[in-house]
Amino acid sequence: MSGDRPSPLVIERILRDRQGIWQQIVADDDLNALTGRMLASSAVALACYGAVLGAFHGVLMALTSAVKLPLLFLITLAICLPTLYLFNLVFGARLSVRQSVALVMVAITVTSMLAVAFAPISLFFLITAPDYGFFKLLNVAILTLSAVVGLRFLTGGMQVLNAHGLLAPPTAAAAGATQAAVAAPAAVPAQPAAGEPVAEPVAVGAGANGAAGANGTTTPAAEAQPVSVVPAQPAAGVPAQPVMLAGHPVAAFPPGMVPPGYAGAGRPWATPPMRRGEPEQRPASMTLLYVWILLFGFVGTQLAWTLRPFVGSPGEDFALFRSIEGNFYAEILRTLGNLF
Repeated sequence: MSGDRPSPLVIERILRDRQGIWQQIVADDDLNALTGRMLASSAVALACYGAVLGAFHGVLMALTSAVKLPLLFLITLAICLPTLYLFNLVFGARLSVRQSVALVMVAITVTSMLAVAFAPISLFFLITAPDYGFFKLLNVAILTLSAVVGLRFLTGGMQVLNAHGLLAPPTAAAAGATQAAVAAPAAVPAQPAAGEPVAEPVAVGAGANGAAGANGTTTPAAEAQPVSVVPAQPAAGVPAQPVMLAGHPVAAFPPGMVPPGYAGAGRPWATPPMRRGEPEQRPASMTLLYVWILLFGFVGTQLAWTLRPFVGSPGEDFALFRSIEGNFYAEILRTLGNLF
């Protein structure tokens, strides 16, 4: 899907080509245009859904809700974005401001488009069952579900950035490269030229005195009491499985020899320095992302309570804002009690 789609169809690219979106954010390529398209699409979608919310009270409330709902998401983003950016800086992430904004705007775009997809359902219940408490709870559930799906996109994008090393400090990447170098098998030594003496292998566990004879000659490995690991004998009828060390079968090494890649590793030679398939440790930036998501939710719900009404109580006159008293969660619990 081309990235030059007009802004109303940017959601189609996000849903169909999300890996392309993440790669564009990783490369920091033309993010201003992408963010602008997502911002325009989100504002239009949230305005349409806000109009449906306010239509419960009347035309004037529909117009004000169409303005206030996009403001709710954008002001919440403006309040919480510095915290996300500074969290990343403190723990060594290398995200730019544009990359952080683009990541969060992907989540907001998905949330707004999913919400406007639910708008016909909300409008249907507005016409057929115009109950204020039920209509309010229905739309709270719709917005909550949409936000959860949108934030899942945010965590997915952060995981892609983590895979590209943008959420870990450079020292962690260098340490990973060092471990990979230690785990790599040692190069096979070159064959000696014709006529040159062949050095005898030195067995593991042979001391300096035990390996050398009285005349200074090297004791062969067979006489030096080599240390080796004897695999357990398989049961009768069960085929023997080769024991793997550093990615090589034990049979590939002479008895008592250190497998390639273990020399100087500073670890017991029977324990691999790096086990393939082990999950990488999650960086602190990913852990703090979930904390930031909770913070984003708390700020958004309290701001929604401050900017209310969005639906408008049928027993009250039109008002642009209500007095700030109570909180969002107490109002939801009170509405549930009245409804049931």
